[in-house]
Amino acid sequence: MEHRETTKIIAIDDDPTGSQTVHGCLLLTRWDPDTLIEGLRDPSPLLFVLGNTRGMDADRAAAVTREICVNLRSALDRLAASGERIRPVIVSRSDSTLRGHYPVETDVIAEELGPFDAHFLVPAFFEGGRVTRDATHYLVVDGNEVPVDQTEFARDSVFGFSTAYLPAYVAEKTRGRIAADQVEHFSLQDVRGDIASRLRGLGGNRCCVVDAERQSDLDNFARQVLRAAADGQRFLFRSAASLLTALANLPPQPVAPAAMAQYVRHGRPGVVVVGSHVDKSTRQLEHLIAATDVVPLHVDLDRLADAADELFDALVHGLADAQAAGRGAVLFTSRGERTFASTAQRLAFGERVSAFLMRLVRELPADIGFLISKGGITSNDTLSDGLALRSARVVGQVRAGCSMVVCPDDHPRYPRLPVVIFPGNVGDDAALTDAYRTLAERGCDRTAA
Repeated sequence: MEHRETTKIIAIDDDPTGSQTVHGCLLLTRWDPDTLIEGLRDPSPLLFVLGNTRGMDADRAAAVTREICVNLRSALDRLAASGERIRPVIVSRSDSTLRGHYPVETDVIAEELGPFDAHFLVPAFFEGGRVTRDATHYLVVDGNEVPVDQTEFARDSVFGFSTAYLPAYVAEKTRGRIAADQVEHFSLQDVRGDIASRLRGLGGNRCCVVDAERQSDLDNFARQVLRAAADGQRFLFRSAASLLTALANLPPQPVAPAAMAQYVRHGRPGVVVVGSHVDKSTRQLEHLIAATDVVPLHVDLDRLADAADELFDALVHGLADAQAAGRGAVLFTSRGERTFASTAQRLAFGERVSAFLMRLVRELPADIGFLISKGGITSNDTLSDGLALRSARVVGQVRAGCSMVVCPDDHPRYPRLPVVIFPGNVGDDAALTDAYRTLAERGCDRTAA
């Protein structure tokens, strides 16, 4: 039997926004071995498995991650037995603002798919203005670099943290299991130079943090870690999206962002669903409503307990009326983050809100031209539940950090519907408006022409 070996970058993603810098790859919302084998055989060098664990508690996140890893190991073994050997490069893709189940997910991956010589924290995401220097992670806000612990994201009620200095962040999140002085630091000077000998010296799943200010930093880093992996070193990555750009080394996307309106169905109006409640999303929502003729439809969360059906009917009628008038619509949940007595109560409420939103997604007007989903967890649920997609292919970015996928031709309700995955923490105040106008205005212009 002839054996061939290929390298596949496998991103186990805690929401669907990790594809925000790439194109041409599959997003899998299921992870049974047969589905994973289809993804592993896909010609793209990159594959995403959407675990959506950021919307879960730590125990459930660990269980889902373990299930993905066990099934992935089974899929790889089955392919190897048939002569298709795949060298996996495993990335635990998570948030560029340091929110997520670290080290829960990397611990489980190491248990099931290890041993690894090192795991690297690489949170840089250049399209979103996230850079790392001197082992400290920054967000660029209005042109100024702000340590991430001084932003709203550090106050997240589930994933909050107290420091932007990554070695101290590791110590905090591992509760001292990994001390700050045990974390190895790859500086800007390091990643811009030759790190081959340092990579060869790593062992015992050493925790490393990586500086990066621009894409070329990660490109050089990725080339060297992939060479080391080809020589037998085993590395695990906990990263934001920009490292995936470097690892996959893809050519430019075939359809330019400004030309994405060609995917809009028949020049029809679209719908925006805003589930993300962070301040950035709220400002973007307000800008969208003020700057366009989109019809605002409030998903009043106070009515979910005792008037959910009445609210649902009113919103469905509002969507139909907007579409009949040739106008887009935006469904948005009540703004602000609510307080709960426990993390479990907060996550349970989030699941109830998501279930209501997905019920609405399943009842959108069948002939809408496009859909924009705002928020990572909202977008995952839109793909896997609202649209019931087993897999979807990323066609590219409609703007920096915002992926577009297209529903398959045989989708029972929304064939060929373009869907934009718009992270909650990406873009300036006008970003959502810009993405909407790219599709709404140019889509109509194209049809009129």
